[in-house]
Amino acid sequence: MSCNFHFLLILVFLISLHELPTISTSSSIDLIQKTCKNTKYYDLCVSSLKSDSTSLKADTKGLATIMVKIGMVNATATNNFLSSHELVLNTTNNYTKNDLVLVKKLIKDCADKYALATNALQDSLQDLNNEVYDYAYMHVMAAADYPNVCHNGFKRNPRLDYPTQLAIREDGFKHICDVVLGILDALGW
Repeated sequence: MSCNFHFLLILVFLISLHELPTISTSSSIDLIQKTCKNTKYYDLCVSSLKSDSTSLKADTKGLATIMVKIGMVNATATNNFLSSHELVLNTTNNYTKNDLVLVKKLIKDCADKYALATNALQDSLQDLNNEVYDYAYMHVMAAADYPNVCHNGFKRNPRLDYPTQLAIREDGFKHICDVVLGILDALGW
């Protein structure tokens, strides 16, 4: 649980590396807070939205768009991390040669799933733009589900541990998707 919290804290910190704007209107703060109250992860929602200066002038649909883009950045970063093979190089398990081949295959499969998650979020942006909120919702749900395929690949091979770094990234990504789904619910489609 604390690893998950630390990952989310790091994620919010990285998002806020841009200079945070001073929110001058209480209506902007009110809309962000009101919108984020509809989500499972209020603090993640508020800090993520406040880190993007365009949220100051965004309506609820705009806030959803901002969070989808944050999800895309997260999924792309996880895909890049997995594609770099850093996870395989940092593994501390004493895998056999055959197990290591399987781990590499599973990690490649996982990278592919995060690429598909990014694509699904891209589709949800188009749906948001076209105000087809039910399809946007469906695409975000699909994006959130792609990491499950990755996790299940490791579950099917009980001698292989699901990498902690990947579990933390998976939780962070799913939390972002849950925030998007909460915001989409607030659109009242």
